[in-house]
Amino acid sequence: MSTTRTALDHAGAGVYSRSTARHLTDALERRSALDPAVAVLEAVARPVVGGERRWRTLRGAALGHPLHPVLTDAPVGLWTSSVVLDLVGGEGAQDAADRLLGLGVLAAVPAVITGLADWSAGDTGVRRVGVVHAALNGVALAGFAGAWLLRRRGHRRAGVAASLASFGIAGGGAYLGGHLAYATGARPQQSR
Repeated sequence: MSTTRTALDHAGAGVYSRSTARHLTDALERRSALDPAVAVLEAVARPVVGGERRWRTLRGAALGHPLHPVLTDAPVGLWTSSVVLDLVGGEGAQDAADRLLGLGVLAAVPAVITGLADWSAGDTGVRRVGVVHAALNGVALAGFAGAWLLRRRGHRRAGVAASLASFGIAGGGAYLGGHLAYATGARPQQSR
């Protein structure tokens, strides 16, 4: 590892470790009140993630790193593009914005499944933050799906408003996802 890289890593870690948001995420890791929600998500994840072979596939074993972060880029990019078109694209961009929104909803499905696999490998703190991450992203996904339906039924303004609200909620979920990936390294539990 180069000296420059090490200096940059330490500089970034110093900024991140002093943030208020970091203190909040660290508090989530210690919040035992989240354990009942963790148990519910575990019951949902278990049949989806399946046995060892499916779990390893969903975690990206063939790639050598987790698959979930790779798959989140598609829905995030599609939804971001849709929101941009809603805000600056004008009337001629409405159909494209709607298609991008719907494609983002579809693209979220594999991201959710691989996220459950990664979450199931985490230790207690990771699972606590992960359940909040999943809840925020689940609300955002439902909101984006609702926005798409509103648009299809001719309620464009309400659909755009729902997209914007969902985009904000997804931002909170993305922050927690970044915390899981970078601050915790998605610490694995001792055994699956």
